[in-house]
Amino acid sequence: MNMRLKALLKRRGKRLAIAGALEAAALLSRAGAIGRARGRGAIFTLHHVRPADASSFAANRHLEVTPEFLDQAIAQLREDGYDFIPLDEVPARLRSPGTQPFAVFTLDDGYRNNAEHALPVFERHGVPFTIFFTRGFCERTHTLWWETLGRLLTCNDTLRFDFGQGEESLNLSTEPQKLQAFDRFARFVETEPEDVAVARIDGLAREHGIDPLKITGDLVMSCDELRQIASHPLASPGAHTLSHRNVARLPTAEAGRELEQSADWLETLAGKRPRAFAYPYGFPAAVTERDTEIAREVGFEVAVTTQPGTIDESSAGRLSALPRISLNGHFQRPRYVSALASGIPFKLMR
Repeated sequence: MNMRLKALLKRRGKRLAIAGALEAAALLSRAGAIGRARGRGAIFTLHHVRPADASSFAANRHLEVTPEFLDQAIAQLREDGYDFIPLDEVPARLRSPGTQPFAVFTLDDGYRNNAEHALPVFERHGVPFTIFFTRGFCERTHTLWWETLGRLLTCNDTLRFDFGQGEESLNLSTEPQKLQAFDRFARFVETEPEDVAVARIDGLAREHGIDPLKITGDLVMSCDELRQIASHPLASPGAHTLSHRNVARLPTAEAGRELEQSADWLETLAGKRPRAFAYPYGFPAAVTERDTEIAREVGFEVAVTTQPGTIDESSAGRLSALPRISLNGHFQRPRYVSALASGIPFKLMR
């Protein structure tokens, strides 16, 4: 079996395993078997909220859900008895006794479609939300390498690139080959100095007529748009660093600047110092104990990861590393939202 087919089967196998866990959890949920598994509440992660687009690059499709699904997710959680609260109210909620579970909505990276498509849904339901903004994206000084890469791989059937062992030719004539290439570039970003790796990807894109900063400008809210949505009574802006680099890989002083100066910038722009922070990427290798301590020292009351899980009483002792539940574009069914919020899928997958 060739490597391309193995990679494709691995990707599909992972999705099937997740779907199986969600279906099992949904059945348990409907049978009333949730019990105490769901804990006190759940924090949900979103990125893109926009109408379905079959042309979007497959490797990034998990980052987008439709407005219709967001609407259904909120309705399902309300039916399940959840109370909707802002993220910065989580510490107070954990200090207070109560039986009603809470749900929190967060959106990463400040995509323009959050204002165009997500905001009307939140308004219709009266649901508060937090959007995490990266200064470099809003000011058009930094690029979203995964979006650039999606465009680059979609538009080309061959590319030449040096991953560190000499320039090689990448055959991109099939979807499995494009996905395999995306994974190789992602590993390149994770293992090389991130700013250097992203600059290399941006340079390759420019060689092929793609402007990475235009992609940023097309997709992400500007500073003026940030100010506008930050003034909305349901919205809370949160900090997401200056450059969207993996802070765990940065020297301590530089990591500190990424957090503190992003809070300073957002306070100047929106008129209020952010109380919440989201670690870029947010997986275990992107959030160390050092980083959670920096978040506390900077003054963030809450900091969130992308590591899956629900919120329970023990979360009060780790407010600088709270788990979140991704609303994944591959699993847009209301019953899956109930299943995820129950916490059961994470126990099953473990």
